[in-house]
Amino acid sequence: MKPKYNLFKNTLYAISGFFYVIKERAFQLELLAFGIAVIILFFLSYPLWAKIFMFASLLIPLIVESLNTAIERNVDLVTKEFHPLAKEAKDIASFSVMLSLIVPISVWSGFILYFN
Repeated sequence: MKPKYNLFKNTLYAISGFFYVIKERAFQLELLAFGIAVIILFFLSYPLWAKIFMFASLLIPLIVESLNTAIERNVDLVTKEFHPLAKEAKDIASFSVMLSLIVPISVWSGFILYFN
């Protein structure tokens, strides 16, 4: 029988997940960049809609890094020994993080060029 949805418990699970991912150095660096960019965003005199897009673009690397960490943990759960498929899974997840970093860079560059 499937357990009933519980908003409080599910929120606690999400907070617990945050405390796991915050231990990852890559996530810490991305979170630092996120914080600095959000502070900069407050000082930009762009329209609200542009600031919303810019803010949303900053969330993408954090989301993808969280998923990357989950993939790495699952791979490590399956095998501690070197396996080519395990390496591929981790490398592909890492590549997705790299691609996700292009999004805010592109969005921010586009808006800076457009508004200045």
